[in-house]
Amino acid sequence: MTDPSASSLPVIVNGAKGRMGALAAETVRASPDLDLVAETDLEDSLLESIQSTGARVVVDFTHPSCAFENTRTILEAGAHPVVGTTGFSQDDIQALQNLAAERRVGGVIAPNFAIGAVLLMKFAAEAAKYLPDVEVIEMHHNQKADAPSGTAVKTAELIAEQRGQAQGMLVEEKETVDRVRGGQHMGVTVHSVRLPGFVAHEEVLLGGVGQILSLRHDAISRESFMPGVVLAARKVVHLETLVYGLEHVLEL
Repeated sequence: MTDPSASSLPVIVNGAKGRMGALAAETVRASPDLDLVAETDLEDSLLESIQSTGARVVVDFTHPSCAFENTRTILEAGAHPVVGTTGFSQDDIQALQNLAAERRVGGVIAPNFAIGAVLLMKFAAEAAKYLPDVEVIEMHHNQKADAPSGTAVKTAELIAEQRGQAQGMLVEEKETVDRVRGGQHMGVTVHSVRLPGFVAHEEVLLGGVGQILSLRHDAISRESFMPGVVLAARKVVHLETLVYGLEHVLEL
C-alpha cells in the first residue's frame, strides 16, 4: 500500500486475488496519481473497506455471480465503480444506472478495457450501416465463466443500433447439431469459443455481394486492459451517471 497524498486518488481493487485483479492492483500501485488503499476479495467486507479507507474509486474484477451486488454496494457507499466484471443483464445495468442517478455518483461498467477492442466495436457499428449481414465470433480462455462475453454482447448491441436491413439466410436453415449456428442477441448471431491458450479475442465478419470484411482484435496479454483501467479510474470521478462502455469516458 502506498502512502496517501493530497494529490492522489484513493482506490480499492476488489477481486485482488484473481489474475485480473492482481494485475489491476499492481498497475494502480505503480500509478503516481492513484493511491491503492486496499485490496479486497471474497473474505472481505467491501462496504467496510470503502468506509474505513475513504476510497473514492473501486475497481472490480470479480465474478458474474456477484458483480451486480458489488456495484450496488460501491454506489451506495458513495464511491465510483470501475467494473470489468461481465455478466450483467440489461435490467441489471438499468437498475444500477437508476441508483447512480439517485446518488449522483458516476461509474463505468466496461465489457472490455482494451482501447483496441473499443475501437473494434466502433468500427463494426459503422461498417454495419453498409454491410448489415454480420456475425460475431468471440474467443476466450477456458476459465471464463460467462458466454457470450460482455464484449460480444456490447458489440452486437452497437451493431443492432446502426445496421441497415440485413439480407439474412436465403434458404430455410436446419441445424443437425444443436446450436451449431451460435446464439442470437438483438438479431446478431454470436459464437463463443473457449480454449486454453486464448486470452481475449473478437472477430466481426460482415458479408456483402462478392466480399467479406473482417475486423479483429486480439488481446495478447492481460496488460492490454490496464491503460483503460487507469484511464477510467482517473476520469470516473467526474461523472454523475453510470455509463456502459469505455467509449463514454475516452473523450472526457
